[in-house]
Amino acid sequence: MDDFDFNGKKVLLRVDINSPIDPNTNEILDDFRIKYHVPTILELLDKGASITILAHQGRPGDNDFTTLSNHARLLSCYLNREVKYIEDIFGPTAKSSISSSKPGDIILLENVRFYSEEVIEKMPEAQSRTFLVRFLAPLFSIYINDAFATSHRSHPSLTGFPMVLPSCGGRLLEKEVESLSLIMEDSLRPSIFILGGGKVQDSLQLIEALLQRNIADKILLTGLVSHLFMIAKGLTLNRETLRILEGKGIYALLPRAQRLVQSFPNKIVTPIDSALLKNNERIEVDIENLPNFSPIYDIGENTVKLYYEIIKDAKVIVVRGPAGYIEDERFSKGSEDLLKCIINSKAKKILGGGHLRRIAEKLNIVDKIDYFSTGGGAFIAFLSGEKLPAIEALINSAKKFKSDKL
Repeated sequence: MDDFDFNGKKVLLRVDINSPIDPNTNEILDDFRIKYHVPTILELLDKGASITILAHQGRPGDNDFTTLSNHARLLSCYLNREVKYIEDIFGPTAKSSISSSKPGDIILLENVRFYSEEVIEKMPEAQSRTFLVRFLAPLFSIYINDAFATSHRSHPSLTGFPMVLPSCGGRLLEKEVESLSLIMEDSLRPSIFILGGGKVQDSLQLIEALLQRNIADKILLTGLVSHLFMIAKGLTLNRETLRILEGKGIYALLPRAQRLVQSFPNKIVTPIDSALLKNNERIEVDIENLPNFSPIYDIGENTVKLYYEIIKDAKVIVVRGPAGYIEDERFSKGSEDLLKCIINSKAKKILGGGHLRRIAEKLNIVDKIDYFSTGGGAFIAFLSGEKLPAIEALINSAKKFKSDKL
């Protein structure tokens, strides 16, 4: 953004304000992604731009696939100025509103995934020929991608516009890339990753990349992925936990986990105790002595102590996913205790995911975390060493338009 003159220019800004939605009320449950785009928007306003925002919510067929009317209302509150919500994407109403917009105006177009081509993956050159890009691009001088969390996709709104407009990354995307790139620096060692949550396949992909590329010195596991690796290490879990793993199809991932345990025996650390439910109360037991009346719901205090001994001298700590079944207050303790340990470290602290941010807010420690990543799949793809199509499109756009007066 530092290379552009935005004064008097019409700017098309792609953001990722995709948020958890209450299926009954349609209300937004967590708006942290909306807040994170505010600095980019305010800077553009300060520099004299008129802004039209493209964004999505959910996927076709999902419960959270809805309009952006509530997003516009919240964004207006955080910016303390009107965001004009247009129930159109590139039809006559949208084009008329964009054409008549003046510096200082903010327009939010309708959920871009209401347009069917938006969810189709194609090469950037093909996306530049879609109706969305052909109809909207002539109305703008500059395109900005501030949607890091969606940058692992090659959709028209992400990779099509950079092919036909001078383009750059917004401040949030810039911050994401800078913060996650820190993890790759050899000077920041030891580098410790704490991975949990319920997305086992994603975590497994990340573990493979981190170890094979020698990015992580230790990987501390919690949640369902820790159960998979405990079995891979030859531990016997209780019947109720095994039932959950079987129901989620996690056993199919066991051979990959076993290969990692064999190849990197000292780098993958699993819990030594766990929290179960007995007589409607939380109890903690050693992993070797799991009774059969309850599945594993959380890590125990001894695991937290073990993990603290490992992370206390780290230079970088990356945490993704909660340690337990945090939907039940009794089993958010492991996640909370881990975050309390992490903030006592002098390491750079990077957290991924809305669940962890909500826990940090509850503990009033948000200001003690160096960075919260907005990315889910993009977070994993970036750290796995994959090239993100939307960022590659920006790089190619910079080469294509570098001689233009910006």
